[in-house]
Amino acid sequence: MKIIAITACPAGVAHTNMAAAALEKAAKALGHQIKVEKQGALGIENALKPQEIAEADVLILAVDTAIAKAERFKDIKTLKVPVSEAVKNPQGLIEKALQL
Repeated sequence: MKIIAITACPAGVAHTNMAAAALEKAAKALGHQIKVEKQGALGIENALKPQEIAEADVLILAVDTAIAKAERFKDIKTLKVPVSEAVKNPQGLIEKALQL
């Protein structure tokens, strides 16, 4: 499966990066492709391209704040959770998202 994700917390530093790393590691362990866009203090990092969004099976929003350019994702199945859930249980989160 192809997964895209956005991680974002109010400060946009530690938890954003921890959540992104956890999701990437869990997706790889489960045999799925993932690209994670990080939004925070440095703006948008690792921005998702329109083709990546179009080809994705599901979007995981691990966020504690509003995201920039949310209109890009209006037509994709989305699971929205707090950043802490992606840090604590990334594998369970991915499995839940893939059941949407």
